[in-house]
Amino acid sequence: MSSRHARLLHAVMMTVHRSTIAVVEDDDSVRKALCRLLRAAGFSSRGYASGQEFLESWLVDPPECVVLDLQMPGLSGMEVQNRLSRAGAAPPTIFITAHDQPGTREECLRAGAAAYLRKPLDAHSLLDAIRGVLTPVEE
Repeated sequence: MSSRHARLLHAVMMTVHRSTIAVVEDDDSVRKALCRLLRAAGFSSRGYASGQEFLESWLVDPPECVVLDLQMPGLSGMEVQNRLSRAGAAPPTIFITAHDQPGTREECLRAGAAAYLRKPLDAHSLLDAIRGVLTPVEE
């Protein structure tokens, strides 16, 4: 491996190890499984059981990326995204949903989503989407 490739790989790995991903998902088993997957992939992850819980914490410790369930009791994923946008926060957001409806993907992308994935989630697709929105950290 050339030194250039080694430096690039190091930069990507440093990004992975420094990046915190927020998982906002009301289903406890799905939230825990996603957090385990992210940790196994080298990310730091924090799980939130509701949009309100996430919004109460994001100012104190903002994540580099948000995996956000679209359908949740209380605040929906779209409402969370809209509140973040109005507050001037722009963490890349990856919407996930088990209730895909015609036009929903387009609506989420117009609202600023970086990606839209359907449940059941494919681990590789989720990790690729997250890696695609993170930028390497400069040393």
